Amino acid sequence: MHYERSIAFVESLANVTEEQWRTPIEVGKWTVAEIIGHLTPWDEFVLKHRLPFLFIKESLPKGPAVEEMNASASYNSCVQSKEETVADFINQRQQLIDALYHIVDEQWRQPFTIGASELTLYGYFASLVDHDLHHFSQIQKVLKNVGAIKWISSI
Repeated sequence: MHYERSIAFVESLANVTEEQWRTPIEVGKWTVAEIIGHLTPWDEFVLKHRLPFLFIKESLPKGPAVEEMNASASYNSCVQSKEETVADFINQRQQLIDALYHIVDEQWRQPFTIGASELTLYGYFASLVDHDLHHFSQIQKVLKNVGAIKWISSI
């Protein structure tokens, strides 16, 4: 449900002005555009480099260099239009949602290991949802401060 609601939330950001879209959440921090833009490559990573490997007896592919991936996503969000960034997010998030619907109930509770951590798919995605909610809260706060919150869908 969270991922479906996240699409509605990001779609509602299409209503903010370009200035609001490019507003940093705090001085020296990322803009709304960069925050949304950095979620897309992480969804792609989970879809292509985590989900296919979780329930087979092979090692998980090595995770990406976090700083590099975030820097690249930040740059792309700065040069893309708001419409492109929103569309990319929605497309990738929808692909992830579609993949999640194919996971059988038992797999959500089946333990697996990432590095030294043992967790379940439920726990793994709960942490990803928390990450989204943290960023969405930051966005709501900054947009409220610049008078744009009336257009923003709640999450």
